[in-house]
Amino acid sequence: MKLVNQHTKNIMEGCKERAQDAGLKFDQESLEYIVTNSDLIELQPKIMIPTMYDFWVNDIEIIQGKEKYKVFPHNPYETVINSRPAISFYNDNNPDWLNVMIFYHVLAHIDFFQNNHLFSNTWNEDFVGKALADKRQIAFLRTKHGRWVDYVIEFSRSIDNLVGFFSALNEKEAPPIGADMAGYYFNIFCQEKLKLNEHIVFKQIEQYNKLISNNPQVGKVLFFNNIMKKHPEFEFEFKKHIDTNKSNKTDVIQFIRDHSPFLNKDENKWMKTIVNIIRESSVYFSPQIRTKIINEGWASFWHDRLFRMDDRISGNEVQYAKINASVTSINRAGLNPYAIGLRLIQEVEELGDRGMLSHEFERITSIDERSKYNTQNSKGLDAIFHLRKHFSDFTLINSFVNQDFVSKHDLMVIGKRQNEERNTTEYYVKSKKAEDYKNMLLDSLYHPPSISVDEVKTNDKCLYLIHQFEGKQLLKSHIKSTMMGIGFLWGGNVELITQEIKLNKSDGTKWNKKVIYTYKNKKLTKEEL
Repeated sequence: MKLVNQHTKNIMEGCKERAQDAGLKFDQESLEYIVTNSDLIELQPKIMIPTMYDFWVNDIEIIQGKEKYKVFPHNPYETVINSRPAISFYNDNNPDWLNVMIFYHVLAHIDFFQNNHLFSNTWNEDFVGKALADKRQIAFLRTKHGRWVDYVIEFSRSIDNLVGFFSALNEKEAPPIGADMAGYYFNIFCQEKLKLNEHIVFKQIEQYNKLISNNPQVGKVLFFNNIMKKHPEFEFEFKKHIDTNKSNKTDVIQFIRDHSPFLNKDENKWMKTIVNIIRESSVYFSPQIRTKIINEGWASFWHDRLFRMDDRISGNEVQYAKINASVTSINRAGLNPYAIGLRLIQEVEELGDRGMLSHEFERITSIDERSKYNTQNSKGLDAIFHLRKHFSDFTLINSFVNQDFVSKHDLMVIGKRQNEERNTTEYYVKSKKAEDYKNMLLDSLYHPPSISVDEVKTNDKCLYLIHQFEGKQLLKSHIKSTMMGIGFLWGGNVELITQEIKLNKSDGTKWNKKVIYTYKNKKLTKEEL
């Protein structure tokens, strides 16, 4: 693995200029590496982060990857990781014209990482550097505790999908207003407690801004010292507001880290370091899992638009068309995130340009009127940049996959059945309804189980977990091993309340049945209620 040469770097810098002129926003600094297929196979188990900690599972995945490559050799064009600076990897045999296309694709990914709100927890972090520090920390712990380090990693990784990503995102992206003394004073205390009119509040805001303009810290102290002299109750009310609005939502792995009697023993506190590393890594990568379709669609949209406008690709249009078609073609069976994401973004751009993102258009029921509607609003780019900033896969699909979109692209749900007479598998058109196609897309999205801790019942001897049933039951084959890991980290028994779908063999009807799994004395028992 080595940095790209100066010639290739100049191509990338030219792509950056054109991309920024088109409206994309990203940090100017970036690192590009040339890698072999062997390098990529070794990086993939570490999610392409070269500095990620070592774990025995990675070695197995590398062996599997090498064996697969012997049977199905392939050349991935690029991989990009969300870091500061952004790092991307390129195959060592890409021609210049292909690199132009790939660079535009990568720059759109970087633009998405650095502007979509789901990634706001990652905007100010150098995860590659942090991962290196974590790797060294784990290596040091291995010298002291040996294989027990790997047990803790494995047990923590078995529940890292239970991380409360959205609660963690909310705390960093939009902290409670009470956490900011100025925000609480002007927005709540002045208006609700003192009942001051807006004119007086605005004058105080001007005074506050003037004080903090030169030295924010000193100005803030001077302002609020004066407020506390006039209103002695302010400090008490502010503290009360913070306590009232403090978030008590903790995910399972966070609760175990903070409250486990086993981990809180002096001889076991080193395990908390590992649990925290696993949790923070999961939080960091969570937004990428939730934006696969829109992120790939965004990158495909911009690589196509910018590449075709680039004068450096003259004479390679046919080769580009073949590669682009193979990347963005719609699969009749299965899901191609590049294809669906690209067409949804193109659809939103067209809707914005024609003024169809409006209540007036939504009220039209006539097919002919809907197809002819065009106010020539030319707000398409604004609409897709709004998508890039605020949307995830779920919100994109839920908002824009409708019958117009499904019919326009001839999309369908494909069913599969076994023909016993011919001993073959048959594929057939199961549905062309937008509702069915949308549900198929939504079912394919990442949606971890919603499991919380019953803090009232939980004690030092037993951790009580509640699974909020959402129509999908837990994977039974994983329950025992996962609860064994939780039991180890808690240092006691574990009880899990969930539901399972039961099938009536006589009439084929289904119903939900409440189930309690209990892991005690290294044995798993099951009780149906």
